[in-house]
Amino acid sequence: MSARLVDLHNHLLPGLDDGAADLGEALAMARAAVANGITHCVCTPHMQPGKFNNDRASISAAFKQMQAALLEHNIPLRIAMSAEVRFGLEVMQQVMNNDIPLLGQWQGKPVLLLELPHHEVPFGADKLTQWLLKQGIVPMIAHPERNRGLQHNPAKLRPFVQQGCLFQLTAASVTGYFGHSTQALAEQLLKEGIVTVLASDAHNMQYRPPMLNEGRRAAELIVGEVTAIQLTSTNPWLITEPLFAEQPA
Repeated sequence: MSARLVDLHNHLLPGLDDGAADLGEALAMARAAVANGITHCVCTPHMQPGKFNNDRASISAAFKQMQAALLEHNIPLRIAMSAEVRFGLEVMQQVMNNDIPLLGQWQGKPVLLLELPHHEVPFGADKLTQWLLKQGIVPMIAHPERNRGLQHNPAKLRPFVQQGCLFQLTAASVTGYFGHSTQALAEQLLKEGIVTVLASDAHNMQYRPPMLNEGRRAAELIVGEVTAIQLTSTNPWLITEPLFAEQPA
């Protein structure tokens, strides 16, 4: 197994969204991540206008506070910052304004972590992803296996696959934490070979802790050790290495 375990989707930064409520919980989550074997975390707070009104400035401020606290408390977790961007027409303006901290790079192009509504795939969603691709930005669809519309009709994912979008599964989906329907779709997507990465999508210590190793082991039973390492180490590092290169070691 690779010594590097890279979690590129979590809600570690305190006070920005429905993730860590305060710095104390954020530090507890960071310690739990380290105990789970996670070495690198890209903090991805929600950007959802009207609900989580984050922008590059608010995320950067919380990130710097968190980075200093990790050093102060000697927690050996390397962090970088990005965002989980909710689907909507606002995304186009946010991109044009350069207001979204992007996730890294895939094959030389920047990556945007895009969240669809949980209950459906909106009509014309593939038009937004196509627009992003035309801007030279590769969309990574967050946790498609947890989308009820896709659970009922997985074929709705096909346009995004054909476009060349990337796909991030939640580690706990593979272990069965989110129920049978979610687990079944996660297993199907893994078997189809279209998953790019697994990530924790950690939100808190009580219900959604930063657990990535368990998802890696569950994926290993489905697709084998080599692919499981690719999904939790190789691919996420390929994408996010430019972000960590900007941070102190």
